[in-house]
Amino acid sequence: MGSLFQTESKVIPFNKPRVVGTELGYVQAAMKNNSLCGDGHFTRQCRQWLEKLFGGGKVFLTTSCTTALDMAAILTDVKPGDEVIVPSYTFVSTVNAFVLRGANPVFIDVEEGTMNMDPTKIEAAITPKTRVIVPVHYGAIGCDMDAIMSLAEKHSLLVVEDAAQCIGATYKTRALGSIGHIGCFSFHETKNLTAGGQGGAILINDARLFTRAEIVHDNGTNRRQFFRGEVDRYEWIDIGSNFFMTELQAAYLWAQLEAMEETHARRNQLWTSYRDLLRPLANAGHIRFPPTLDGREHNGHKFYFLLRDVEQRDAFSRHMKEGGIAAIAHYVPLHPRPLGQKLGRFAGEDRFTTSESNRLVRLPMFYDLTDEDQEVIAARAIEFFGVDKVT
Repeated sequence: MGSLFQTESKVIPFNKPRVVGTELGYVQAAMKNNSLCGDGHFTRQCRQWLEKLFGGGKVFLTTSCTTALDMAAILTDVKPGDEVIVPSYTFVSTVNAFVLRGANPVFIDVEEGTMNMDPTKIEAAITPKTRVIVPVHYGAIGCDMDAIMSLAEKHSLLVVEDAAQCIGATYKTRALGSIGHIGCFSFHETKNLTAGGQGGAILINDARLFTRAEIVHDNGTNRRQFFRGEVDRYEWIDIGSNFFMTELQAAYLWAQLEAMEETHARRNQLWTSYRDLLRPLANAGHIRFPPTLDGREHNGHKFYFLLRDVEQRDAFSRHMKEGGIAAIAHYVPLHPRPLGQKLGRFAGEDRFTTSESNRLVRLPMFYDLTDEDQEVIAARAIEFFGVDKVT
């Protein structure tokens, strides 16, 4: 197949971080404040803004979602030999955080289409060693949190939401990440909002963890209590690390947070347009869209669909690449990997995790993607299947 839709060697990338325009001014203001290491003016503004968005809880900015998950694992107090229930279809950070504390991952299958953990598989995976359930909201489409929280309460388990992709997305009007005991978010450059390339946040929803979270976030010390005049000196009282986001990153993030509604409006518009443009392929049975579920509002983070099998998916990706368009797969399931087999186990049947991941492909999605380029992408995709564009 030729590159009918590639003009003047133009390449449409998979992602391009949005620059709002106010970032540099805020970063310069942070520099003038002489407070660069974190916990300054912009950090406080970001924390307050996020706590309002999430409807409560206590937010701490972190260097990444990976370190937010690391901090969450410490707060859950998992020990060597404990078990954590996770989907296999996720980024390694989700699992590494708990493995580093000595826990063993117990992988369960995902739902067909959503790529989220199947809550009907959780209870059979629970053993006396189980301590935590970690739902990953793929593409900012929420897991069935009602079912997950019900099981967690029944078995006295903690829930850590991996909401890396989910800033601004909701489940039954509640912010994703605000439903479990802890939520973790990413501000990596591939996400809707970025803190200048890297960044994250941890949201503590369980008031029992507030005090310890403050200590763990600051190297396991009570330094914040000292600064508030609550203790005579600060000292080492718990395990922890330097999880602080720098003030320069927080300044950059503040510009992005201010523009979140505009950013999400455009991304959701692009998401809807993709479905409209590619509907002929779905109607002809060539691709399958992820389901749209009542009460689950996403943020336009990614647009993906499923093809027939891995061979067709890879051929489609090559066809798009030849046209100057990045169309790529995503996670490789963790449980068949050597470390996954050594440290964890898969509970139940792998009915959808491997098969669905082999069929999934993502199309370019970013704020500055033009309507014209999106039409080029859709036309190139339709050309692969030879389908008439008329629905």
